[in-house]
Amino acid sequence: MARQLQTFSNQFPIVLRQEVIWGDMDAFEHVNNTVYFRYFEDARLKFFEAVGILEHKAASGIGPILASTHCNFKLPLKYPDTVQIGGRAIIVSPKKIQMEYAVYSEGLSALVAEGEGLLVYYNYNNQRSCEIPDSIITAIEDLSKSIPSLG
Repeated sequence: MARQLQTFSNQFPIVLRQEVIWGDMDAFEHVNNTVYFRYFEDARLKFFEAVGILEHKAASGIGPILASTHCNFKLPLKYPDTVQIGGRAIIVSPKKIQMEYAVYSEGLSALVAEGEGLLVYYNYNNQRSCEIPDSIITAIEDLSKSIPSLG
C-alpha cells in the first residue's frame, strides 16, 4: 500500500487526506456519487489557495468559473475509510484551465475515482470571460514543476 500511495501522491502537487463520513453513504451502502464532486471541490480550492487564485479574485474580481465537470467511478467507497484526493491543473488555452482529480482509498489500496473540471477565467465585474492573468499562469507552472509526470 505504501508504494501505491506514494506513486499516487507523486502525481499531484495538491493532495488532501480526509476521512470518509458515514453520513455520505447512500441507501446502497456506499459513498453517494455527489460526494466525489465535493472531494474534487476541496482539492480545487486547495489548489486555488496554493497558486493565489482566491487572493487575486478578491483583489481584482477576476477568477475561474466552473464550466463543466465529470467523474469516472472505479470502485465503491464505504465507511470507514480514509481517502487521499489529488488535484492538478493544465492550462489548455489563454482562458481555460483543466483540473484533473483522483481519489485514492487507503482501505482498498486502490484508486476509486478520477475526474476533470474545465474552468474558464472570468471577469466577475463585467461578466465576461477573460484571459488568465500572467501571475496565475506562472504560479500554476511553478507548482506543476513539482510533479515528476508533468514537470
